[in-house]
Amino acid sequence: MAIGKESLKNLFTVGKPKWRTAITRVEPNNIITRGHSQEDLIGNISFSEMVYLLIKGEMPLKKESKMLSAILVSFCDHGVTPPSTQAARLMASAGSKVHACIAGGLLAFGKNHAGAIEESMKALQNYIQNSGPEYDWESLAQNFVNEYIKEDVKIPGFGHRYHYEDPRAIKIIKLAQEYDCIGKHTQLALAIQEVIFESKGIKMNIDGANSGILSDLGFDWRTGTGIFMIGRLPGLISHVYEEKVREPEFRKFFDVEEIYYDGQEDRQLGGL
Repeated sequence: MAIGKESLKNLFTVGKPKWRTAITRVEPNNIITRGHSQEDLIGNISFSEMVYLLIKGEMPLKKESKMLSAILVSFCDHGVTPPSTQAARLMASAGSKVHACIAGGLLAFGKNHAGAIEESMKALQNYIQNSGPEYDWESLAQNFVNEYIKEDVKIPGFGHRYHYEDPRAIKIIKLAQEYDCIGKHTQLALAIQEVIFESKGIKMNIDGANSGILSDLGFDWRTGTGIFMIGRLPGLISHVYEEKVREPEFRKFFDVEEIYYDGQEDRQLGGL
């Protein structure tokens, strides 16, 4: 007798949990995260080590922990210049709850703000994965740049609206060298910088630097924006708090006089 589709489904699911996770097991009076008791983790590892453990599933080496900690700090804040911070502060000025303001700031992340690190990580990882075992960094970098020029697309992780030389990128690369955390992806990013600096006078920004380093630490590109969010969250919290305690309610970032209307004038309703 033939087994129906629903019966076959039940045959394989009966008695089995419907949701699986390899991250944390929760039992009465016991929490196990990535194989470690949370009681043992509390007070014995740093926040950056916990982030590394959660995302990658293993404890980092000391140098990897220090590197990730530096990366998170490098993402912490960029003043009121980004759209995300402005969105969070405007919501705070409107009287929204703190969690809503922070969520608004995080939701403002997109292709043009905060999206570059994930795109850069993806590009570097795919390029290294599809390259041969021998690495001629100059040739690889030139080919990489040529592909973007051909498509007339901006290379993610390079250039900045405010900084000719992003001071954060300079420092994070220096630390990566000090911690011996530079691998193929960062080497490629540095080689790309040489190519585009020579032709366009552009250098890598903090997203470009961190995309190479995070890739060399073994983080998948799909975690890039999330890691950026972890680093930027304290900055958003501080801006929301400052807006609520220091600034007047319903504050505006510009005067009404700065708004101009360029639509049509004196239109008439016809046929009425």
